[in-house]
This record gives sequence, C-alpha cells and structure tokens, in this order.
Amino acid sequence: MAMEKARLRVQQFRQREQSILDAALALLLEQGEDKVTVELIAATVDIGKGTIYKHFTSKSEIYIRLLFDYQQALKTQMEEGIAQAAAGDDYTAPAKAYFVNRMSNPVRARLFQRLEERLIASGDEKEKMAELESLRQSVFKQLNEFFEARIAAGQLRDVPPYYYYLTYWALAQGAVELFHDHSFSAPAKDMSGLMEFIMDVGVNIGLPAKS
Repeated sequence: MAMEKARLRVQQFRQREQSILDAALALLLEQGEDKVTVELIAATVDIGKGTIYKHFTSKSEIYIRLLFDYQQALKTQMEEGIAQAAAGDDYTAPAKAYFVNRMSNPVRARLFQRLEERLIASGDEKEKMAELESLRQSVFKQLNEFFEARIAAGQLRDVPPYYYYLTYWALAQGAVELFHDHSFSAPAKDMSGLMEFIMDVGVNIGLPAKS
C-alpha cells in the first residue's frame, strides 16, 4: 500500500510538472517571455506560486527544460527516421522528420531561439546549456553517419557529410526568418504552401540527378 501511494505521488508530481511546462509554453507563445511571470503560469495551472518552485527554481529552469524537451523530441524523431531509412522503407524519412520538427511551427521555433539567446546572455543554467549542446551534437553525429552511409551507397552527391546537415539547418532557419519577416508577407500570398515547398526542397537535396 505504501509503495502504491508513493508511486501515485510520483505520477501526480510528474503530471503537474508537465502541466506547468505546457502552460508556460502556451503563454510564452501567446504573450512572449517578457510578459510571462511565474505567477501567471501558476494561475493558469490553478496552483500556488510556491508549488511552481517545488518543480523549477526559476523561469530560466523552465526555459531550459522546454529547450531540452524540444531537442529531445527532434532526436527521437530523427532516430525513428534513420531506422525507417535503414530498413529501406523511405530514405528521405530523416530529412522529413527534421524539417517537420523545425518548420511545422515557426512561431515556436523563433521563441526557442530567443529563449536560448536569453539564457546564453544571462549566463543562467550554464551546465544544463552545455548538456543541451551535447544533445544537439549527438543529433549532428547521427545525421553525419547517416549521410556518410548514403553517400557511400551512391544515394547522395559525394560532398562532405556535414554539408547536408548544415544545409538543412540553413533552410529551416531561413524559413523561420522568412515566416516572420513582414516585408515578404505581400509577395508570399500562400505562406503555408511556401513552407511546404521549402521542406520538399530540403528533403530532396543532394539526390543524384535522374538520367
């Protein structure tokens, strides 16, 4: 009975923590980081401010956790895409996973960029920022190995493997900037269609020309 109660408390703690993160992300997307306070997050979740601090010591810790979850989701999706490609089901699966993750929500992507820049500028959560970079580098390493294998198999143009990953990043980052640049809102009458076109270009980068 005692073990069951302890298990239930842990489950409730984790669920509440996720509710805090979900509420924080929704508020940050809606109002921006300058307007979102711990009190506002607590009110949204319908808990006391003190309860927030049982989970997170500061807003910076909430920020880094959101960044970690985002990067971990990308890593998981990339691993699934690589496994799918290795099985011969779809060689473009890793690219699709990358671009969908980075470009499906440009507002979220821009928010996470700002949060990371804020954490770097403030010097907060230095150890966890280093862990975040390590996680990011592990995705880079996995992709490089995948590209190396595809190049060796003649499925991609023979260039240094990192060309592909950095081109992916440049396309996705450029698409996010394009989405937020109001000077392009008039000529880009179908922004969602344009985003899909950029994704398609990215997915097919480096494929050998058909004879």
